[in-house]
Amino acid sequence: MSVFAVEYVYAAGSDDVRAEHRPAHRDFLAGLGTDQDGTALVASGPYADGSGALLLIAAPSQESLAQTLKNDPFAINGSIAALRITEWSPVLGELSHHA
Repeated sequence: MSVFAVEYVYAAGSDDVRAEHRPAHRDFLAGLGTDQDGTALVASGPYADGSGALLLIAAPSQESLAQTLKNDPFAINGSIAALRITEWSPVLGELSHHA
């Protein structure tokens, strides 16, 4: 299992759409880890400037995580202009046991 840093860049003018779908988006993220593939949310939250968000997610592969994230209500409803998934190797701290 690897840990991935996922960066969402929000689409310009998507504030109202995100506000409408935020409860479903948070339910989606909270539900990660309930399926059989082992994907689990470690932490998530928006950037203070409102431009996007950072998610830390443990997943079996980058490809499986990319497929899973297509089901995020923010993605389905066009709130995400750009998505970057990068494998991350924590060496210190609480997450280092995932590496």
